Amino acid sequence: MYQIHKKRAWISGFAITVALTLSSAELHARTLPQGAHGTIALVPVETPEVTSVEFQERPQLMVGNVAIVAIPLFTTSGEYDVQVRYRDGSEENVAIKVLDRQYPEERITVTDQEHVTPSAPTLERVREEAARMRTAYELFTPQPADLLPIVQPVEGRNSGVFGSRRFFNDQPRNPHSGIDWAAPTGTPIKNPTPGTVAVVGDFFFNGKTVLIDHGGGFVSMMCHLSEILVTEGQRLARGEVIGKVGTTGRSTGPHLHWTVSLNGVRTDPAVFMATLNALHDAQP
Repeated sequence: MYQIHKKRAWISGFAITVALTLSSAELHARTLPQGAHGTIALVPVETPEVTSVEFQERPQLMVGNVAIVAIPLFTTSGEYDVQVRYRDGSEENVAIKVLDRQYPEERITVTDQEHVTPSAPTLERVREEAARMRTAYELFTPQPADLLPIVQPVEGRNSGVFGSRRFFNDQPRNPHSGIDWAAPTGTPIKNPTPGTVAVVGDFFFNGKTVLIDHGGGFVSMMCHLSEILVTEGQRLARGEVIGKVGTTGRSTGPHLHWTVSLNGVRTDPAVFMATLNALHDAQP
């Protein structure tokens, strides 16, 4: 059993206030594109002249004439350069501004010590599973042509936020890498946007898990499922059911955990989904 005590230090000085209704020319005239660490910044680009956009030596997801720049969680606030490369071989640096953001703290009491300090055999299993997931996270297949809108995978109470600083039995662990929605066991889980199943597994920490490659470095991970209804290599439509909510692995109760990874960088799924869907709604 797990007991959770959450200390919420909610977002300070940050809101989703991107100017998504502006024209391309107006976007270019704006002040620096910006986003908080652990979220994204929208950088307007001239397509089809642009061949790629990179940040910190990683290519970025592109949607129409906008690059979705993933800002790693531990990036310090300040200005950074994004590299834009063109078909004629030229390139330019575009500055973005990274904002500070406060994340909540979460303290969890775990009675099953194996889920806090795993034994040597379990650690070997965890390492092997992590390698499979890491390989999927590093996929960078062609940019998606039908990314928007993003469908929320399941309806439910928000029971865990991205970036929360976690302590298991007062031992610090990695920040929460996704968002959690509490829902009854067996609730259908929808694929957020077209993609291909990259990994299916039953993992020690994550339980029954599905990773989906949506293209352009965007990979979803769905965890703690009670049942998986897809297979590796399967092509999925937007909204297609991939499995059912459960409480497998290290879980406090029935819920879906959704991680959004952009070329290996975890980003807040709530901000990602809201921002991209606003971008979709602003399209003529």
